[in-house]
Amino acid sequence: MSGWDGLTGQADAVELLKAAASADPSRSAMTHSWLITGPPGSGRSNLAYAFATALLSRGHDEEATSRQVDARSHPDLAVLSTERIIITIDEVRTLVASSQFSPSVGRYRVVVIEDADRMTERTSNLLLKALEEPPPRTVWILCAPSEADLIPTIRSRVRSVRLRTPSVADVADLLERRDGIDHEVALTAAREAQSHIGMAHRLATDAEARERRRRTLETALGIRSVSDAVNAATTMLAVAGDDAKAITEQRDAHERASALRSLGVEPGGTVPPALRSQLRALEDDQKRRATRSLRDGIDRILVDLLSLYRDVLLLHLGVGEEPINQSIRPRLDEATATSTPASTLAVMDAVAVARRRIESNVAPALALEAMLVAVSRHAVR
Repeated sequence: MSGWDGLTGQADAVELLKAAASADPSRSAMTHSWLITGPPGSGRSNLAYAFATALLSRGHDEEATSRQVDARSHPDLAVLSTERIIITIDEVRTLVASSQFSPSVGRYRVVVIEDADRMTERTSNLLLKALEEPPPRTVWILCAPSEADLIPTIRSRVRSVRLRTPSVADVADLLERRDGIDHEVALTAAREAQSHIGMAHRLATDAEARERRRRTLETALGIRSVSDAVNAATTMLAVAGDDAKAITEQRDAHERASALRSLGVEPGGTVPPALRSQLRALEDDQKRRATRSLRDGIDRILVDLLSLYRDVLLLHLGVGEEPINQSIRPRLDEATATSTPASTLAVMDAVAVARRRIESNVAPALALEAMLVAVSRHAVR
């Protein structure tokens, strides 16, 4: 399966980038800087790397190039993929310096920035200078949720490719073809992930992830009082923490083992004082990644809660569309019978406010408690 085959529901974008990759550099189909935008889970980074593979493969030996791109080891590929809250100016400065190199084996040198929306204005201005006067054989590929997430001067210097949210059927089909998932499991995972490809894969393949999601919804549906709300906030923080730990724990251990190996330290051996600063730098990076992973986990919980109350509202209004959370349909019917459209809308507003507060660095525990207290106010006792 090629990089293009791993995408779903983005036929127009794929055709555009395929044409650009196959075009003569002097033709208008190709340009030196691109911005791929789309909602979370739509496949922005997957499309960026498929495009990079096509640019670097020179029309032949695409399979070998794809393996190098997947491993981020191709000599003409530079990547910035942060797992922190923001992309630092030093990271971009290093990337800009590497973008000046001539390609060593192919037509282009390709530079990919995932989550380009995580750059501050000062960092963005540094990148802007590189986009204004790029070397003739360097191609920049930026990824962000929307064009509005980047400063106007960068937006004016890139060619935008907009992705849409793939359909549930498209995502389910991808899980079946790519991962061999059973049709019904794939369909349920795609629906509950709201077409987020990465989350759908996780729900389809990880029973613990499915259980954590079910626990979150059951906790929200059980809130009847302020004390219930406070306890639910604690539970949801624990669920988000467990989810974040499941994502980062194994990777952290692998990184530490690799670092010790590269420093010549035997497993279980004592780290010499002169080398401890290097391990501390790794641990600091892992802590920052854990912070982001926790916040991402909390946001996933809030998105799941929005889907829950959205289902209840549609049932109130008699909309015939199948609920996202069809697997707990009896609980949805109970919630519909004990609430009103107005109270459900008020709860959805509270969830949206909590997402904005957490994005603005309000303590997650406080944001969750305030949101769930609002839920308790509209619960039938």
